[in-house]
Parts: sequence; C-alpha cells; structure tokens
Amino acid sequence: MKKSLGATIHAMPSPVWVVGSYDNKGEPNIMTAAWGGICCSSPPCIAISLQKSRLTYANILEHNAFTISIPSKLYAMEADYIGIVSGKNTDKFSVTGLTPVKSDVVNAPYVKEFPIVIECTLLQTVDIGLHTQFIGEIVDVKADEGVLGEKGVPAIEKVNPIICSASDRKYYALGQYLGEAYALGLKLSEEKIS
Repeated sequence: MKKSLGATIHAMPSPVWVVGSYDNKGEPNIMTAAWGGICCSSPPCIAISLQKSRLTYANILEHNAFTISIPSKLYAMEADYIGIVSGKNTDKFSVTGLTPVKSDVVNAPYVKEFPIVIECTLLQTVDIGLHTQFIGEIVDVKADEGVLGEKGVPAIEKVNPIICSASDRKYYALGQYLGEAYALGLKLSEEKIS
C-alpha cells in the first residue's frame, strides 16, 4: 500500500546543472540549479526554474542568455559550493578554481572544466509562483571530445554527470546500464506476439 506524502517535490532524479550568466557589470556568475529539463525538441529548448531573489534571475533577464554546464562527478564538491553561496558577494570561479569561458554564440559564460555546455538564448519566461521558469532555445552544445561516444554524441558513462535526490538532499552518480531507449520495451510486444 502506498502512503500519501502530500503535494511535495519528490520527483527523482533532478539534474545538477551549473547555470552561467553575466551580471550588470559584465562579471561572470554561476549557480547550481536542479529544477530543469529538456522542454521542446523543435526548436530545441531547455527549461530551468529559478527564484526571483537569485542573482542569476536578474542576469538572464538583462542579457537574454544563459549557459548550462554539466559537471562530471569529479566536480561534485564544486557544484555543491556553487549552489550554497550567492554570487552577489562571492566570486565563485575564484573560490572553486574553475575557469569562466565567454561563449562565442550567446552573451553568457560557461565552465571550462565541465564536459558538456549548453548555450541558450532566452525564449520565454513563465511565472509559476516561488519560481520562474526560464525557457532557453539551445543555440549550441559543446562537448569535450573525450566524452563523445561511437555515434559522435555525448555518452552518459563518459560524462559521469551528477544527479540529485531533492527529497533527501543527496547527490548520486549514475547507476548501471539497463538497455536501449525505445527498444527495451519492444520485448513486451514481441512476447505478446509469440
């Protein structure tokens, strides 16, 4: 029997993404965000949800651009720190030793050391309540060559991204490979046909 937990945020897992933006003085800033995901395939778009009190909120509205840098599990400590302190009074790049890189396609910085970067222009905002959803149209995705798989796209086992369990506030690495998407479930059809 299932127990009711109420209207809470127990969806699993959440990504651990580092959102890059420039402040009103042109200084690079980063913050960790867990509320996000792909929201459209054509045009390719990604969504993140931020509170109005965050520096990144104002930065994205001012510059109409942001990046998402996806850290590998090697950078779990840095990614957590980036989400703990405010860029209003801390240079997170200096403290973490990470390197800001100016995007060549949008007006936002990304993290050099992280294997995947998604560069976005702001397409739309949706005021939801405590959070506002920023929908970014993906202009480009950059990946370190070392994380590309045999098909020339990022391979999750090479990226080794971090995931978050929001309900118990813990970070995890990915688990075992289970099968091919859009193929594993076909076995059920094959069994019914037999």
